Amino acid sequence: MNESPHQRLVVCVDNADYPAALEKRKIYVAIPDSDADREGLLRVVDESGEDYLYPRDLFRPIELPQALKAAILATL
Repeated sequence: MNESPHQRLVVCVDNADYPAALEKRKIYVAIPDSDADREGLLRVVDESGEDYLYPRDLFRPIELPQALKAAILATL
C-alpha cells in the first residue's frame, strides 16, 4: 500500500464485537470517508486486508514520526 497524505494511523482500543476482524492494541490504517465520518464510522483496513466500516469509538488516532509511519505503511 503506497502512503497517501490522507491515510491516518489508528489503534484499536476495543474489539469486543469484532474479535475475528480486529486486534486490540494493533495499529490500523484508516482511509478517509466523509460519508462514514458523518455516521460516526471509520473506514479501516482490517485483518482481512480489505477496508470496512467500524464504529469510530473502537479506535484512537495516533501520531508517529514520519519515518516510522512510512515504515509501517510500507509493510502493508
